[in-house]
Amino acid sequence: MSVVMQVGYVVVGALFFSAAAMALVRIVRGPSILDRIIASDVLLTTLICVLGAEMIHNGHTRTVPVMLVLAMTAFLATVAVARYVSKQDPS
Repeated sequence: MSVVMQVGYVVVGALFFSAAAMALVRIVRGPSILDRIIASDVLLTTLICVLGAEMIHNGHTRTVPVMLVLAMTAFLATVAVARYVSKQDPS
């Protein structure tokens, strides 16, 4: 593995970590439920991207089912909260 690839992995890992950390901060501090659900969606999307990057790095496809389940969970959670909030809002 070349030095450029190693630096690339470190940079990508740092970007994934910072995205996950910012999403966690928004989940904890979010003033509304919509902020929290969007942040949890971003966190799950970041996790899916991390799993995809790990698959590329190691050259396997064993985590594709996990990625699909995470994507489905994120989608269904977003839809459920959107329906809940729309019923709460009379306008």
